[in-house]
Amino acid sequence: MQEVAEAMSRVANTVVAALAEKLTGHDVGAAAFPPGCDEMTCFFRLNRYPTSPIAADTFGLVPHTDNDFLTVLCQDQAWSNDTYKSVEHKVVANAKSDRLSIAYFLCPSYDAFIGTCGEPSPYRAFTFVEYRSKVQEDVRRTGKKIGLPNFLKRSLVQ
Repeated sequence: MQEVAEAMSRVANTVVAALAEKLTGHDVGAAAFPPGCDEMTCFFRLNRYPTSPIAADTFGLVPHTDNDFLTVLCQDQAWSNDTYKSVEHKVVANAKSDRLSIAYFLCPSYDAFIGTCGEPSPYRAFTFVEYRSKVQEDVRRTGKKIGLPNFLKRSLVQ
């Protein structure tokens, strides 16, 4: 597991460097983008979704977007100023066998400032812990995650 986590970390850092270069037009290096991300803030998750005889109607995980900066997923965000967005996805159960997934989440530290790579930014300044807290509040209040629209300078969220 340690070897897989380390390999996924290398993949994440390579992808991050490519995303940063595309956004900024020059090589900024994986360590510089996004600020505050390092091995101490990342995690590796193994998921098991049991079989279900009514698989087509059974969610293993409801539709959602991920909260981290980058998810590397092996299976069968505001820094980019909305150039790259987390795609809503879901997990549907399988009728014949358990469904397994392995995910590596590259996350900033909780006190990391979330700022865009360019101006003008549609978002006000916020930290990752503010973002995570607001997502949890959204889910408690509405049953779903609202996410970045909460941090727009001209909020669309009431």
